[in-house]
Amino acid sequence: MCPTGRIFLESFSPIYKAAYDFLIAIAEPVCRPDSMHEYELTAHSLYAAVSVGLETQTVLTVLDRLSKTHLPVQVEQFVRESTQNYGKVKLVLQKNKFFIESAYPQVLRILLADETIARARVVDGVVGAQPLPLSSAAPKLHVAIAPRDAAAAQLAAAAREAADGGEQEEEDAIDRELHSFEIDAAQVEHVKQRCLPGELNFPTLEEYDFRADSVNPDVPGLELKPATQVRPYQDKSLSKMFGNGRARSGIIVLPCGAGKSLTGIAAASRIRKSVLCLCTSSVSVDQWRQQFKLWTQLPDHAVVRFTSQLKEVRGETRQACLRHSTRRSFQAFHSRPPALQCLPEGVGGVVVSTYNMIAFNGRRSEESERILESIRSREWGLMLLDEVHVVPAAMFRKVVGITKAHCKLGLTATLVREDERIEHLNFLIGPKLYEANWLDLQRGGFIANVQCAEVWCPMTKEFYREYLRPENAARKQALYVMNPTKFQTCQYLMEYHEQARGDKIIVFSDNIFALREYAARLKRPFIYGGTAHAERTRVLAAFKHSSTVNTVFLSKVGDNSIDIPEANVIIQISSHAGSRRQEAQRLGRILRPKARPSGTAPPGADEFNAFFYSLVSTDTVEMYYSTKRQQFLVDQGYAFKVVTNLLAGAAEGAQQLGLSSLEEQTSLLAKVLAAGEEEAGEERLPEDADALKAVEGAARRTVRDMRDLTGASGMSYAEYNRTHGGAAPPRRAALGPPRAHHTLLKDRYKGGRK
Repeated sequence: MCPTGRIFLESFSPIYKAAYDFLIAIAEPVCRPDSMHEYELTAHSLYAAVSVGLETQTVLTVLDRLSKTHLPVQVEQFVRESTQNYGKVKLVLQKNKFFIESAYPQVLRILLADETIARARVVDGVVGAQPLPLSSAAPKLHVAIAPRDAAAAQLAAAAREAADGGEQEEEDAIDRELHSFEIDAAQVEHVKQRCLPGELNFPTLEEYDFRADSVNPDVPGLELKPATQVRPYQDKSLSKMFGNGRARSGIIVLPCGAGKSLTGIAAASRIRKSVLCLCTSSVSVDQWRQQFKLWTQLPDHAVVRFTSQLKEVRGETRQACLRHSTRRSFQAFHSRPPALQCLPEGVGGVVVSTYNMIAFNGRRSEESERILESIRSREWGLMLLDEVHVVPAAMFRKVVGITKAHCKLGLTATLVREDERIEHLNFLIGPKLYEANWLDLQRGGFIANVQCAEVWCPMTKEFYREYLRPENAARKQALYVMNPTKFQTCQYLMEYHEQARGDKIIVFSDNIFALREYAARLKRPFIYGGTAHAERTRVLAAFKHSSTVNTVFLSKVGDNSIDIPEANVIIQISSHAGSRRQEAQRLGRILRPKARPSGTAPPGADEFNAFFYSLVSTDTVEMYYSTKRQQFLVDQGYAFKVVTNLLAGAAEGAQQLGLSSLEEQTSLLAKVLAAGEEEAGEERLPEDADALKAVEGAARRTVRDMRDLTGASGMSYAEYNRTHGGAAPPRRAALGPPRAHHTLLKDRYKGGRK
């Protein structure tokens, strides 16, 4: 234990298990290799610790007991300062309105003295006010008795009355008074940010007493099937969320393939209120719907989807409604209240949608506006946010203010971003409730045992010569991705794993030009951002169930929320610069535990059943990016094996690989150089959450009208006369006699002016 808050844990210690569970609750993991783990105490990690029920004195006592050295005074002081005010301020949702609530009026006065919070306050329906100095008269606050504590208060009062005759009844009644003021829903984010440690240091507590909620009805069938088995680490994460019988808002971090979906569904089944589940793509929307149907007893019509292509009504699509319903029933549907048009018969339900559908602020169809309005005007019991690391993005963070939920649960495998906005999740969603250790789950057999390798691919001299030219700066990525040696390495690995091992392979490429070229030359299907939803579903279904489709090429659309448990090999030929999150997300596509083929011996402890290859062109900027990308996985305990001469052992069959002749390589190089700057660059998607700095001056492709080529778009013809001061000239009848024509035109107008 260091005075700076650094903590080192010996993983070979006999008390490692207990110490790990404690440290992951109070500190942020920095690095977790096999022998020694490193953690760091931060204000946010201690905020998360007290949010799951740990008291200040408990944190200090256990730290002192586990530490080999005496607890430094600086650490003790830091812990007390970071935890002393937690629980004094609550953020509650009542009748679709947000209130800051506290049993301490003086604390609310301190908050209202802040300019940001004062402007967010709602007084008589008006948003915004001047900050109130602490020396001024006490602001007018709402005073009420906490309804969530009514039952416990009655039991406590009865016990005291039996013990001492009810002498403290009046005092307890005063203690149960809650003071509150309303804040604007659109500014909840800013209010919570100002209350965090490092600012006003009154972090808001968000708890949902769902058992005492009689306003929002329970969802029939929203409970786990009897055969569902929750794993130990999933149950431990849920215990952090429901530690005191109420649902805490926060984030659960589990590796890809470790069952984040089941964890979120198990949380929803405990609350049993309406659920709004948000995902990053329409494919993941379908998968979440299937997961709800797989693990719960919900009927089909209770889980509805709201995407750009599917706007379901009680489990049937709008197209089905138009196809099978009469005109009268269709009119009856539109006459129903908005809240009933997308949810089953007015009771709670499960709605699965995407961040884009909720956060989009452009023009929508009339049907989409109606459904979105019902989502906005509804009090949701639980909001599930899949891949929650995308929420701090400028586009997606709007969903927190647009929708109103009593409890928010974020799920992710990679709590990391490249734009340093990951800390915004502390006030957008809540503190981190639980984080699992990847290697511990791997040793327990809950995730696959993956071998990671970085394969070096030397650049050919023709490609490298063009790579070094300054005028090809915009095509550098296309040049090192289309490196013929990298193509041959990819083909060799594909053929080896398909033919020798019978594996299922995913090839990732952020560069769309390379994605198309590789897939076309190797005759494999590919999916990118422009692929239609039906085509994506068809390709993924063939990859999962067909023995003839063993390899699929994916762009960055496959990074998040695509469930392909059959895949056990990844070949990465192109990436999004130095994104650590993307590297971990792609590794997660093959982390599902793999079934052992029948008739084979049980796998040993060191046997690998999944493989991750990152192909890197040597002596290029890709080598720097590769080192940076691997840092997150290295911190989780993974090791990358560097392979420098993969094709040297395949010299006999190298002639059969593609692009082996100089003519083919030269033709490919000409094609790369002829590609436009946008075509040769990487794919850009709305859900790209890392927000790395884009290349300035890059070409943009937009859809325009043919009239734009003539300059006539949005213009109209008008005549002006300088002699009239620029104003339009009067009508010709008032201009007097016509002017004489030019001598060359006199013969043409001999019969008079025409």
